[in-house]
Amino acid sequence: MYQAERAGTVPRMAPRAPEHSFASDNAAGVLPEVMDALVAANEGTALAYGADPWTDRAVADLRERFDHPVDVAFCWGGTGANVVALQALLRPFEAVICPEGAHINVDECGAPERFTGSKLIDLPCAGGKLQPEQVVGQLHGIGDEHHVQPRVVSITQSTEVGTLYQPAEIAAICEVAHAHGLLVHVDGARIANATAALGGDLRASTVDAGVDVLSFGGTKAGLMYGEAVVFLTPGLADQVAFIRKQSAQLPSKMRYVSAQFSALLAEDRWLAAAGHANAMASQLADQVAGVPSVELSHRPEVNAVFARVPKGALAELQDWSFFWEWDPAVTEVRWMTSWQTTPDDVDAFVAGIAEIVAPHR
Repeated sequence: MYQAERAGTVPRMAPRAPEHSFASDNAAGVLPEVMDALVAANEGTALAYGADPWTDRAVADLRERFDHPVDVAFCWGGTGANVVALQALLRPFEAVICPEGAHINVDECGAPERFTGSKLIDLPCAGGKLQPEQVVGQLHGIGDEHHVQPRVVSITQSTEVGTLYQPAEIAAICEVAHAHGLLVHVDGARIANATAALGGDLRASTVDAGVDVLSFGGTKAGLMYGEAVVFLTPGLADQVAFIRKQSAQLPSKMRYVSAQFSALLAEDRWLAAAGHANAMASQLADQVAGVPSVELSHRPEVNAVFARVPKGALAELQDWSFFWEWDPAVTEVRWMTSWQTTPDDVDAFVAGIAEIVAPHR
């Protein structure tokens, strides 16, 4: 495909595009072993709604990974998992304290508020990370019938801006929350990437840190579809079967979700795939840092690279290989890597960026 030069006289061929998208890890395909598990689960018949051996096995697999007697509710997607998790913890007059950029606040079309009937108290957070003192600052109305009652603190690991909470930081939030009778929910859409970046110890930043409920992301980790709400604190899942059904998040042929999770967790594939995605983001950041007129916002901690590009080049860049603009005010963009990203993809992407931004220096 040809585009006109800015002068409008000499046509040129567009740079070679990468094979795989940098728009989102949602754009990636399914891990081959997960696809094999789906095919294998398709043999014969099985009872519906989780009364099948695949679901029993997947729950056991998750309990083994957490080294803890967790309760699990498999759901269709990430928004649904967050909705189910929060509904299990809240009454309508109670509230969720969260960062203002949280997915539940910005990118779920008001679903958490609609389904729970509860208010989200969204707070500005440097680097996307909520601080314990911010939680304390929202507790002055506890016990006052005129004020919504804080009940849940929700954080995202890794955060929406690609940063990481260290286990000690999560533990500090949990300590403050629990001291005031609040529960802690973690949106773990990219918990695989976070865990891989932190050395592979899932328990350290969840069970040991004091987290009560985790939305365990599967889709971004390499599944076709499926997420798991994992209850780490006993008793919190008592009503989740009814909540999940009413929220339209109960898969009838649940074996297909469950089989995927078992395949993902087997042989630590989830960590290997996430670690590869993280490494590709680091390689992308290293290479794009040398492109004039492109400025990294910060070093990537997981599989997300944030950078500022020349405003005049943005549309052409997106037309060439689509990605999302993150902050229009400063032309900040987000580039995501996945298990499917290759070094050749990174090379092609950076070369194309360099060529397209060159006239805008």
